[in-house]
Amino acid sequence: MIGYHEAVARLTDGAGLLGTQRIAPGDAIGRVLAGAVASAVALPPFDNAALDGVALATGGVPVAAGSVWEIAARIAAGDAPPHDAASAWEIMTGASLPARADTVVPVEKIDKLAARAGGTTHVRLLADAVPGANIRRRGEDVQPGQRVLAAGAVIDAGARMLLAGLGIDRIDVARRPRVALLATGREIVPAGEPLPAGGIHDATSPYLAVALAAAGADAIRMTRVGDDVDAFQAALDAALAEGADLVLSTGAVSKGCYDFVPAALGARGADVIFHGVAIRPGKPVLAAHLREGPLFVGLPGNPLSTAVGFRFLVEPLLRAWLGLPAETPRRVPLAADCNKREGLLAAFHGTLRCDAEGRLRAHVTEAQASFRLLPFSQSSAWITLPANVGRVDAGTRVEVHGASHLHAPSWTGE
Repeated sequence: MIGYHEAVARLTDGAGLLGTQRIAPGDAIGRVLAGAVASAVALPPFDNAALDGVALATGGVPVAAGSVWEIAARIAAGDAPPHDAASAWEIMTGASLPARADTVVPVEKIDKLAARAGGTTHVRLLADAVPGANIRRRGEDVQPGQRVLAAGAVIDAGARMLLAGLGIDRIDVARRPRVALLATGREIVPAGEPLPAGGIHDATSPYLAVALAAAGADAIRMTRVGDDVDAFQAALDAALAEGADLVLSTGAVSKGCYDFVPAALGARGADVIFHGVAIRPGKPVLAAHLREGPLFVGLPGNPLSTAVGFRFLVEPLLRAWLGLPAETPRRVPLAADCNKREGLLAAFHGTLRCDAEGRLRAHVTEAQASFRLLPFSQSSAWITLPANVGRVDAGTRVEVHGASHLHAPSWTGE
């Protein structure tokens, strides 16, 4: 058995960006940018009105309430601004300003007067007008050439809006790692099927499929192989034929009578990286280089052991393959004293809660047994305690982690 940090180092040794894809931003939600994005244009692209009202050419001089102005034209959003010698224009929100205009008076602060002879429209200001007011300047948001998104950013709705506003229709994203799932155990039954005596529904495979997507990877196949070595080898061959970068299995990696995975890997010439890590839950985890090139990680079969092994051993590998640096955990005070087994890094699920005074605390869920699904489903963060201690006192700052490496831990009120 090796230490947790050594296990991560061995698993990620030499791992780097697998490749890039150039895709439309609309197809990139949740994807990781492979390179920085710079704008080719200004945003806004021209000076425009921040609200409906009247644009004035004041010559840079404040204008007093009560002054009367003749309206030369109406400018709507999308209209080309007039090039005339006028001094006042009715203007709509977002409309381009005439070159001479230097302020916009809100419609609520003008009084439209009755049309005069010749049909001309005049307005009276109901408040003083200050030059520069209510104008969105060209490039006030984004300058041409400005970097707007950094490499490693995850594309979300806000980034999508920004890219669309800048007219960017293609971006380079990291290729998603391709991961195949193999579930061992003859007792495993898919949801929707009746349980035989001694059977349990497969909870870990659906979990891993969702967790892989959240971590930036693609689950390319999922196969249940029971306790059949031949079926395991055939499923492994099929995964490799489909171009898997990583094969994940659940169960059959410990030292029981039916824990066949280590021997099955040995039979096909796999090079074991480690078997057993000082982490709880999930000690029996196994990692190997397959002779064909891809990596293999065998996770223990208990649901929480699977979840911990995936989050703290597999996700650092996926992160490296996405071209990202090592994850930096947050540190938050522990809400209550916590005991653990010394010598093992402990990974607990829990919650982050903010009290009425704005103090954030990490709360370890009381029920941590690796078979219990309900408490885990109600957690919102991971809390890790170092291997070299057996007790951590309340108030000690501990490392907290999001549900996936691409998402910060969430918190709730008390």
